[in-house]
Amino acid sequence: MLKMSQKTLTFVTGNVKKLEEVKAILGHDFPFEVINHKLDLPELQGEIDDVSIKKCQEAARLLKRPVFIEDTSLCFNALGGLPGPYIKWFLDKIKPEGLHKMLDGWDDKSAEAVCTFAYCSGSNDSSQVIIFQGITKGTIVSPKGCRDFGWDCVFQPDGYDKTYGELQKEEKNKISHRFKALDKLRNYFIQNEL
Repeated sequence: MLKMSQKTLTFVTGNVKKLEEVKAILGHDFPFEVINHKLDLPELQGEIDDVSIKKCQEAARLLKRPVFIEDTSLCFNALGGLPGPYIKWFLDKIKPEGLHKMLDGWDDKSAEAVCTFAYCSGSNDSSQVIIFQGITKGTIVSPKGCRDFGWDCVFQPDGYDKTYGELQKEEKNKISHRFKALDKLRNYFIQNEL
């Protein structure tokens, strides 16, 4: 239950599964109540950090309160980091099977799952955006496991013989790129209670 004195932090997402996972990873000792707000933000082009910073600035400008956003990338090493921040569109058009097939002509099936959280206090138009990034190295494989969370069924993290889609949520949440980024975010807020 939300205590009257507890501050809130707005996670800009309409994805209930993502909100659920973020709250589970942040845990009960996180000093803010995380609430969500669905907001249609422009789909920007550019490098991973640039896209996250611009999305976060726009969300803070529109909502006029402290916000954080997430941007996830899946970077194939054989393709110089593509699809990267455009993974959402690739997945929508070619599905998990197509992601795997994209690497048919390459020996290198390695990839990096990159999660970037960006935070902005939203106090004014020049508020600084702080980036928290987590990276998990892995391999792109034929789809295996649960398909209800994006490309989890084709990403097998290094050191595992299962894809994210085959791992139990609790196990995935201990090793994922999202966990690594949120761990940095959590530590920042615990050390700098705003």
